[in-house]
Amino acid sequence: MALPHQLELLSPARDADIGIEAVNHGADAVYIGGPGFGARASADNSVADIERLARHAHRYDARIFVTLNTILRDDELEPARRLAWQVYEAGADALIIQDMGLLQLDLPPIQLHASTQTDIRTPAKARFLQDAGLSQIVLARELDLGEIAAIRDALDPARCSIEFFIHGALCVAYSGQCYISHAHTGRSANRGDCSQACRLPYQVLDAQGRFVAHDAHVLSMKDNNQSLNLAPLIDAGVRSFKIEGRYKDMGYVKNITAHYRRLFDEILDARPELARASSGRCTFSFTPDPQQNFNREFTDYFVNGRQQDIGAFDTPKNPGQPVGFVTRVAADHFDLMADDPALVLHNGDGLCYWDAQKALVGAQTNRVEALAGGAWRVFPKDPMGALHDLRKGTVVNRNRRMDWTRTLDKKSADRRIGVWLKLSETADGLRLAATDEDGHTAAAQVQLAHDAPKDVAGSDAKLRESLGRLGETLFTPIDIALDLPRPWFVPASVANALRRDAIAALEAARATAWQRLPRAVPVEPPAPYPEDSLSYLANVFNHAARDFYARHGVKVIDAAYESHEEEGEVSLMITKHCVRYSLSLCPKQAKGVIGVKGTVKAEPLQLINGKERLTLRFDCKPCEMHVMGKIKRGVLQAGARDAAEHALRFYRRRPVTPAMTD
Repeated sequence: MALPHQLELLSPARDADIGIEAVNHGADAVYIGGPGFGARASADNSVADIERLARHAHRYDARIFVTLNTILRDDELEPARRLAWQVYEAGADALIIQDMGLLQLDLPPIQLHASTQTDIRTPAKARFLQDAGLSQIVLARELDLGEIAAIRDALDPARCSIEFFIHGALCVAYSGQCYISHAHTGRSANRGDCSQACRLPYQVLDAQGRFVAHDAHVLSMKDNNQSLNLAPLIDAGVRSFKIEGRYKDMGYVKNITAHYRRLFDEILDARPELARASSGRCTFSFTPDPQQNFNREFTDYFVNGRQQDIGAFDTPKNPGQPVGFVTRVAADHFDLMADDPALVLHNGDGLCYWDAQKALVGAQTNRVEALAGGAWRVFPKDPMGALHDLRKGTVVNRNRRMDWTRTLDKKSADRRIGVWLKLSETADGLRLAATDEDGHTAAAQVQLAHDAPKDVAGSDAKLRESLGRLGETLFTPIDIALDLPRPWFVPASVANALRRDAIAALEAARATAWQRLPRAVPVEPPAPYPEDSLSYLANVFNHAARDFYARHGVKVIDAAYESHEEEGEVSLMITKHCVRYSLSLCPKQAKGVIGVKGTVKAEPLQLINGKERLTLRFDCKPCEMHVMGKIKRGVLQAGARDAAEHALRFYRRRPVTPAMTD
């Protein structure tokens, strides 16, 4: 948990190797999936890999958080409990959870963090989770600075810290409040298997059946980027800054972690009242640039209030950045005039352009040739006939740079902890003391008869050079003091051995001093939940979760949507994003406009993709949109067969019918 004065940069890891590089590139903490029950179905890792990652991270006092954040059936509670103990024994520092049933189990004394799927939008909900024993809570991405500050004011910063997403893909729904995937395919987002219906193109029809938009990705958001808002977020109370991306590759994690590490280091250097949450500083062999990774263009979403241009409606793909325009199209190549004469294209670069139907067309290069005056000849990987609507004057973007990819394929960062070294004389030789920037100390001694050097100045310089060779260690010298009453000649072999022993002792001292994060103690008597009834939106999927909420005063507790009790039309998604607002059809936008005042109403809209039809309803008071639909009969039937075949058990509110027998 980030302490009140500490800033924690929290990076994602698909696997342990990526997690290790996240630490090397400046992450104070890394979140990663274990062998199961993480909300990314294909990003699991073995306990052995969790242990390997934790061992590396702890050398820098960085932390490892393991995701155990799916909702669980009753038959999964015991396996989840065993897994919690396994990752705890492997050295994990915290569990990120969604299912409150876990708090009813015999968990290890590991710190618990609230997953984004717990949908924390209010001070009351945040305070409740703090009082229930959660030490860090990730707030809904839809909150603005004032709402974040209000939650900060409701919490005890010594007991619970605020985490917030600052970069990466945006789920259009409030996290934990989307059921489209399960309703249409049986794949539950709350169980780590989202089908991403939000990235599909839709026909948008109004209440009279007229087309409002055609093949538009109206539920697809741009990517989150809070680079310009870090200081205001700090002032609003955020202490853990989370990068999205447990499906992302090594290059993304290296680049984005390094980007924010640099920004936070600038803030920390300017604000001495704040501190790093882990040890060491990083140097990079590249200049971090978020534009170089896959992105759908960027938005800061709702942090500074509602913005109209938050959607990636044209494409869910990476449109890249403009690099030039086509000057000539031939049978096997096209010529490109660069906007910047210094531009360099590479074989394998990813190029793309918008065709006449506003679809993004990829044109990956197979081979490129530099021409005179900033022009380039591009031989694409695909036949020229496949590049429809490519013509003279077409603006070309680049969405992948091969030289950038190759740079990040190699070692690209060095993380070092500062250390002071002091060599002093003892009764029978020399002693080298080492003190790191965190205050850990260690020393090594050697028996050595005094021998005066022939060249005092030269001998001291060589001695400092030998003692300062820390290149293969965690450390870098801040100062090397020779606290000697008389000049010494010290053979290089002796100085090297003394340095190695002192540094090994210092790293051992750091390992001994490492402490687990404390597990929070829930308040007694149990804090009352802010509401006395819960609908399917609370995602209660097992009896332990039901008992948890009952213990906290909830009277009516519906079963999760995945229990298949909601067979009619319900909200399959709740979102702060408003299609009407983004299409300039919001009644509030029309207020004061002569000629339309009072004529624009928040009537429902229809979304159509193939045979799928969804209804958009607008709740203007909280300024939210509900995507309405019903579960498919085939999903209900498949769920019943699966439950019967595997004797699955899960919490239901209503009695089980014979057709749905466990």
